[in-house]
Amino acid sequence: MDAAPAKKRALERLDMLYALGGGRGANRLGGSDAEQQACEIAAAWMEEAGLEVEWDPAGNVVGRSIGSQPDLPEVWTGSHLDSVPAGGRFDGALGVVVGLEAITSVGACERTLGVVVFRDEERGCFGSRAFVERGSLPGYYVEVHVEQGPVLERAGTPLGVVTGIVGYTRREAVFEGKAGHAGTTPMAARDDALAKAAEFVVRVRDAAAAIEGAVATVGSLEVEPGAANVIPGRVRLTVDARAPDAERLDRLLTALGLDPEPQNAPAVMDESVRAVLREEIERLGLPPLELPSGAGHDAGVLASAGVETGILFVRSLNGGASHSPDELTSEEDVALATEVLAAALRRLAG
Repeated sequence: MDAAPAKKRALERLDMLYALGGGRGANRLGGSDAEQQACEIAAAWMEEAGLEVEWDPAGNVVGRSIGSQPDLPEVWTGSHLDSVPAGGRFDGALGVVVGLEAITSVGACERTLGVVVFRDEERGCFGSRAFVERGSLPGYYVEVHVEQGPVLERAGTPLGVVTGIVGYTRREAVFEGKAGHAGTTPMAARDDALAKAAEFVVRVRDAAAAIEGAVATVGSLEVEPGAANVIPGRVRLTVDARAPDAERLDRLLTALGLDPEPQNAPAVMDESVRAVLREEIERLGLPPLELPSGAGHDAGVLASAGVETGILFVRSLNGGASHSPDELTSEEDVALATEVLAAALRRLAG
């Protein structure tokens, strides 16, 4: 593979996807016309690369390079092309673009190589869950993704190997009070639902801080009636809670008075795939830093279903900004990720 044209092509494709949907940032919401358009563009790129393209019933797109022993379990890479509102340039899209470049550079192998676009990842990994439910599982899945955090940038290293994806859950909490006139109700006579909710928000922060590796966020809050001159009578909020393992997530939810079940269990990445990624990073003279993922990924769905799975993180700049237009990854780091992924796929596919 000629590295310079491939690197340029990858960045041009990321720019093309970023422009879809209009507005500030990436706006390819799951189920939107922009997400569908992105998938159709990716399918065209797959066909241009000589891959056999298939759309499954969930709308997932797979491009395959058929191996010399097609009956062997397949080796896949890829990610998603949907985004959050005003999202980043690299989230999801990087894994698809780099995956296609890597497979194109590898060429023919014993096992079939595939690059997949999973649908609607941001709202609960719809595409990968549908894929698993159909029983269409590859032998290996290796996903490239921006870190979406500051660890690699602070360590001064471009690539990292993910050890596992944290367990997480989202819950709703409701606080009842009594609406009243903001000017005529004495402070001692108020039953302010927002004041109760505010105390809970602080408790969420403190409970997560007390458990190593745990995080918790109140990111959505609805106040009723919602007028500047009315004491809040009802507040509904959401809690996003995450921890490296089920035991710590249970402790966090219990500390907040929330039922520990149900939750999305932590997903451990396969050690054999991690070893291949570490070795290929070391081959480039780079330190093979290992770290957990605090965000969910399609790779977690496949790993939980028994697929031998790995994730290669690419350094996020701007302090690890993600899910925002400030998301940034360097051209050089993208090229390194492509090289490591191609080498790993080549080894896994034989």
